[in-house]
Amino acid sequence: MKAIVLRETAPIEEAPLHLEDLPVPEPGPKQVLVKVSVCGLCHTELDEMEGRLQARLPIIPGHQIIGRIERTGPEASRFKPGDRVGIAWINSACGKCYFCRKGNENLCPAFKGTGCDANGGYAEYAVVSQDFAFPIPGAFSNSGAAPLLCAGAIGYRALRLTNLQDGRTLGLYGFGASAHIVIQMVRYKYPDSKVFVFTRAGQDHHRNLARKLGADWVGTTGDRPPAKLDCAIDTTPAWRPIVEALKVLEKGGRLVINAIRKEARDKDALLELDYAAHLWLEKEVKSVANIAAADAEEFLPMAAEVPIVPQVREFRLEQANEALRLLKQGKIEGAGVLRVS
Repeated sequence: MKAIVLRETAPIEEAPLHLEDLPVPEPGPKQVLVKVSVCGLCHTELDEMEGRLQARLPIIPGHQIIGRIERTGPEASRFKPGDRVGIAWINSACGKCYFCRKGNENLCPAFKGTGCDANGGYAEYAVVSQDFAFPIPGAFSNSGAAPLLCAGAIGYRALRLTNLQDGRTLGLYGFGASAHIVIQMVRYKYPDSKVFVFTRAGQDHHRNLARKLGADWVGTTGDRPPAKLDCAIDTTPAWRPIVEALKVLEKGGRLVINAIRKEARDKDALLELDYAAHLWLEKEVKSVANIAAADAEEFLPMAAEVPIVPQVREFRLEQANEALRLLKQGKIEGAGVLRVS
């Protein structure tokens, strides 16, 4: 099979991904083999390629996979050949620990991430446990479904953790793949809520998309919005939005950080954190770590009901380096998707 492989970390500008011919993987007893149609692009993959997130090398990246079941393992009965499924960031968990028993497989000590700890979807075939393959509603095209497996599902978890109630105000810091799906969820589930969007200066295409999708106000991180935020989601890799969000968070409000890392070069922003101005009056800060199976299982049918329409830009599999460079530069409006077959 054709596969994009990362063997050594390097800046994406140095094109560290290589197209190779590899054997088609065999599914284990409770696994399924998926013939990949498309795979979404994610900032997490940039972190893997550039060495900020330690992946098991060599690795086939990609964790927003849409395809059809090609073959099942001898003990796998949940799907049959031809079924369309998605594979998300969660690739496996032990199923026995305290967190798994509580439905929080995302916190399992043995958690493995697709495209990081196990080979992912920048390839013509991928394998995964049948427990972590998710049926894809017929309402979605392959490319339209791919961003739902990460940007959508993790956005769903983040939104749930904000405790947003209808009529209250949500702030979104950063407006990339995840936030542009979250705003569509809010408009469906909380129609009387206001959404304020904060972006970096100069991100006019992100701001225009936010307005198009119904944002009540759009500004730059650090601007004072028309009203305080009852809750907020930060999807950026920078520390600055945390400080600025806490500054305009309402008493008892919650900031949810939906990011796998924060950049060291921006850590000086934390020195400005003042207890009285930023944290007093029962404000909360909560992080999001990965997704659990229930997030995808609950989110995908709801996304079809809305319906959520991700904005996508397609690239060929062999354009992976180029596509990720554009992602790094913030030049992909919505979400990027690799077309595999």
